[in-house]
Amino acid sequence: MITAEAASESTVPAVPGDTAATGVPEREELVWPWKDAPIRELVQRIHQLQAERAQAFRRLEEGHRQYLSSGPPYDFPRYRSTVHEVTQVFAAASREVLAVEAELAGPRAQPLLASHVRSLQQLEETRLTTVALLQLMGTPELTGQEDSLQMHQLKMNSHPLL
Repeated sequence: MITAEAASESTVPAVPGDTAATGVPEREELVWPWKDAPIRELVQRIHQLQAERAQAFRRLEEGHRQYLSSGPPYDFPRYRSTVHEVTQVFAAASREVLAVEAELAGPRAQPLLASHVRSLQQLEETRLTTVALLQLMGTPELTGQEDSLQMHQLKMNSHPLL
């Protein structure tokens, strides 16, 4: 299985351009490793990316639990670092999912499959936003101000897609 780090590395290899007579290098062309892959492999890659996202959500939840149990005083720098790492995983997965969607919608002429991938991406964006709001609402500084009904509704919206 390709990890998010390996996937992000595999999406950025470049083919160096020739240096023009002016001495200015041309733009480098990005190479996408899934360009000629069968549709089945593209779908499998989406599945792998979803597994990576699920793992990132678990890491985010664990980081938040550790933050809450660290204080007072709270270890915010550690939590911020966790959020940064997880954000990079989500961003890499999103870029690749969007590339797969574009490949399916364009050259592969699979508009229905592309629309499902787009819906999945939108749901994951909503889930991430909801989890972030829940974590913000669960911070000790805001605990006394939370609306329990609103918190319950947000929790219901953040459950993983099965």
